[in-house]
Amino acid sequence: MPQNQSPQSLNILVVDDEINIRKTLAISLETDGHHVTAVSNARDAAAEAAKKSHDLAFVDLRLGLDDGLNLIPELLAQSPWMRIVIITAHGSIDSAVETMKRGASDYLTKPFTPGQVKLVVERVARLRALELQVADLEEIVGQSKGEPILKTDNPAMQRAISLARQVAASETTVLIRGESGTGKGVIARAIHAWSNRAERPMSTISCPTLSPQLLESELFGHARGAFTGAVRDNIGRIAACDGGILFLDEIGDLPLELQPKLLRFLQDREYERVGESRTRRADVRVIAATHVDLESAVRAGKFREDLLYRIKVIQLDLPPLRDRLEDLPMLAERFLSETRGGKPIAGFTPEAIEALKRYRWPGNLRELHNVVERAMFLCQNHSIGVDHLPTEFSNAASPSEEIGDAVSLEKLEEKHIRGVLAKSKSLEEAAKVLGIDLATLYRRRRKYGI
Repeated sequence: MPQNQSPQSLNILVVDDEINIRKTLAISLETDGHHVTAVSNARDAAAEAAKKSHDLAFVDLRLGLDDGLNLIPELLAQSPWMRIVIITAHGSIDSAVETMKRGASDYLTKPFTPGQVKLVVERVARLRALELQVADLEEIVGQSKGEPILKTDNPAMQRAISLARQVAASETTVLIRGESGTGKGVIARAIHAWSNRAERPMSTISCPTLSPQLLESELFGHARGAFTGAVRDNIGRIAACDGGILFLDEIGDLPLELQPKLLRFLQDREYERVGESRTRRADVRVIAATHVDLESAVRAGKFREDLLYRIKVIQLDLPPLRDRLEDLPMLAERFLSETRGGKPIAGFTPEAIEALKRYRWPGNLRELHNVVERAMFLCQNHSIGVDHLPTEFSNAASPSEEIGDAVSLEKLEEKHIRGVLAKSKSLEEAAKVLGIDLATLYRRRRKYGI
């Protein structure tokens, strides 16, 4: 659910093989302003969960030959924040306990009343609203955590940080370029913290994660009734961070139809909410980031040339982790200190550090953080060794497999999928890069234990 979306409006998945219950639930929930997807079986439910995120799911315990219990972990894997309510005509204490063990948050016995459903939905909506508030606070707190990560011995990174400090005091638009996971968001938050707008809000929009309609609404806001599901006004991120900074992450994925509207705002600071003719103004500085070659996107007709010139007034180029290996030990230790909790782990063995340095790091800092966190949980010793790292690091002493080497297609496929997943922001993006559908990607992940 977008941050400015009303906490009363949820994305809800209904999974029940009885058509009357599906229809009744869907109509009741949509009447209350929620967005509902209703399916009859576990396979379609998994497919819908892979397409988009959901806040709540009503799942029948018995779905024909399928068991609704088995669907719970699959749904939670796609949307970890999702609340799952099991509905069944065969209720018992044992089955209720088992659903909770699997990850369900509530349990309704058929026949249930509209009042019972409404009570469950309102409770979930309140919890979701609190989670989003916490996420906002964590983003604010996170601005103070990026500073140690910005310490570097790499000349290219030093130049980028120095330029970021210089432009922070200005009002100019900044474009941060670099591969996924290189710390573009950290640099953007640092610019905000160093700027004259530090006391004003900073808001982040990830351009690839929303449909064009939702992205326009999230960016500019919408009026009540502007489209189906717009049950109340939404002020939009621009208005919400008036006086502050708007960070547009992966701006290369901004839909073409929204690019003229963003260009107009950058030039004139004027915009209209969806469904309104009233022109509004806002004092917002824009920082953008991308991992794609925007010049190539311009030549391909996917990105406006005038918008590119407008956002790249100042350009910061962040090197990938494989090009700043002198920083890797320090970064690994930093991530370990953030995740170790109370575990008495002193650090990494020299062999582990060497293995980390030999790896290519397609996911950059984000992947390094995940690897360190995994190693910390597995480590029962004083130091993290090579045996606590993922399997691809165990063979780090030997050259990485290349096309044409004496290695199986299966092994190459696994490494390629792992690399694409590490660099992608979502499963949809990874599937698009790999040229397969989401269901095939899910099967590959299960096969390789990814």
